[in-house]
Amino acid sequence: MTTFWSLYVTVLTLGTIFSLTWLLLSTRKGQREEVTDETVGHAFDGIEEYDNPLPQWWFWLFVGTIVFALGYLVLYPGLGNWKGVLPGYSYLDNDKQTEFSNGQPGWTGVHEWEKEMAKADARFGPIFAKFAAMPIEEVAKDPQALKMGARLFASNCSVCHGSDAKGAFGFPNLTDNDWRWGGEPETIKTTIMAGRHGVMPAWAEVIGDQGVADVAAFVVSKLDGRTLPEGAKADVENGQKIFAANCVACHGPEGKGTPAMGAPNLTHPQAFIYGSSFAQLQQTIRYGRQGQMPAQEQLQGNDKVHLLAAYVYSLSHQAEPAKAE
Repeated sequence: MTTFWSLYVTVLTLGTIFSLTWLLLSTRKGQREEVTDETVGHAFDGIEEYDNPLPQWWFWLFVGTIVFALGYLVLYPGLGNWKGVLPGYSYLDNDKQTEFSNGQPGWTGVHEWEKEMAKADARFGPIFAKFAAMPIEEVAKDPQALKMGARLFASNCSVCHGSDAKGAFGFPNLTDNDWRWGGEPETIKTTIMAGRHGVMPAWAEVIGDQGVADVAAFVVSKLDGRTLPEGAKADVENGQKIFAANCVACHGPEGKGTPAMGAPNLTHPQAFIYGSSFAQLQQTIRYGRQGQMPAQEQLQGNDKVHLLAAYVYSLSHQAEPAKAE
């Protein structure tokens, strides 16, 4: 905020408070002390107003609000660039004199959040560090670690993958063994840390609408082993040829996918996060798909991601995964 606007806000705020104070005191001077039956001389809808002073409790309550407002403006930001003198907000950690992220002193909502996070890190940091030093497979067997991981999952991951981690349209199921990018412990951690960006290119302009139907029919009938819908107009053999010429680079010659590229296993209908029906497959092949798993490294940090990876790994490696409490 520039100096001009800082002064503008300060003068306007303090001017309003002092003007109200003057108005309160000046009108109080002309009021009588005793209670009377006299009215102020006007009426509305048969209602008249007595010419009596304001109750003492109301007056002192008004004074109290003015004092509170001035005290608040001294302690907290509210007067332009004034940061407030609230104790404990010169540094994030008074012992180490660690500065806040923006390098500025004084209370702000962000500074309050940073102090709370610092307290939480000091309390729980050693616990996270202990589990971070263990292999993910071992962490996945620890009940305390799984409860902590379940809470992290509920707070950060359930909005996409569901509270039961079974996914939704466009978001994979984390409780089965169909992994687009690989289900090894370290691979899961890499996915959470760095995120993933999956792209299925659109093929309509390359193979045409009939080619789209043919490839979808081949995937459904030959790779998945399902029956095509009655009346489906598609040439499975032509679809196989198109698949061999255009799709094997990502999905492999047998359609079992390539984890390094995030290409799903086409022999498992449950691996299709955008639907596995004949119509849905045509939609995917025709227009393509794009999906992104956001990176959590900056938000969660290595130690929390390690716990999250262990929890996600446990979902498909035990009968009863831990639940957040």
